[in-house]
Amino acid sequence: MNITAETVKQLRERTGAGMMECKKALVETKGDLDAAAELMRRQGLAKADKKAARIAAEGVVMIAKGSDARTAAMVEVNCETDFVARGPDFRAFAQAVAESALAARPADLAALAEARLSSGESVEQRRRELVAKIGENISVRRFVVMTAPEQLGAYVHGTRIGALVAVRGGDASLAYDLAMHVAASNPRYLSAAQVPADVVAKEREILTSQAQGEGKPPEIVAKMVEGRLRKALSEISLTGQAFIKDLDVTIEKLLKGAKAEVVAFERFEVGAGIEKKADDFVAEVMVAAKGAGSAARV
Repeated sequence: MNITAETVKQLRERTGAGMMECKKALVETKGDLDAAAELMRRQGLAKADKKAARIAAEGVVMIAKGSDARTAAMVEVNCETDFVARGPDFRAFAQAVAESALAARPADLAALAEARLSSGESVEQRRRELVAKIGENISVRRFVVMTAPEQLGAYVHGTRIGALVAVRGGDASLAYDLAMHVAASNPRYLSAAQVPADVVAKEREILTSQAQGEGKPPEIVAKMVEGRLRKALSEISLTGQAFIKDLDVTIEKLLKGAKAEVVAFERFEVGAGIEKKADDFVAEVMVAAKGAGSAARV
């Protein structure tokens, strides 16, 4: 059967796969372009499954904004290497996932996987095709869709850290500054009052142990602990932090001055919480040395 170069080219454009893979698929399907694309898709699924166990701790954070300027979606999409994370295909996929999340408002990751991209494919279908094309494990790790009562701040630092902040009152500039602050300062809670009781208790326990080791009287220790606890809680809560653009002003004071209130915020950082595999360089050298020694004795 004569498979023309033009047919191979068309299949490559549709699948992103290599020339030899495309030609083989066309031969198997007797030149049927649609059937060949479907065959390669099924083969791509198998490749994606084999790579699913590999750690994907690199990637990007992408944000898609709604036309009303009060709603946005933020996603983290992961891959295995920074090289792939910088690639146009991977970034285009991540942005398309964000736009799909914004449009579909899925309930969870499973629903997002079934959501349709503008191309008509599902997110999961396109992900698996990209795995087959790129050769790395790719995963949609998390997403959030946020709607603000009045102002929505969105900020992405490079492509690795993103933040959304929903604000009541204030203006667009304030919301943007708050999103930038969240990206930079990484608050864990909105205010000290929202820090869970077990976290407060653990922090108090640690601070008490430290203060007691300084040899102060019990009444002084108690005052020291409470003062240090207030400082510690302010450092992990948004409203207690010093504003990154004016360290003399706390976020709480900034909001009061603008007659505004933060009602919610989210911050994504690529790979946060993912345990990366540590390469044992010494072990690798020893294995290589043993291999070289065996080769020399042959």
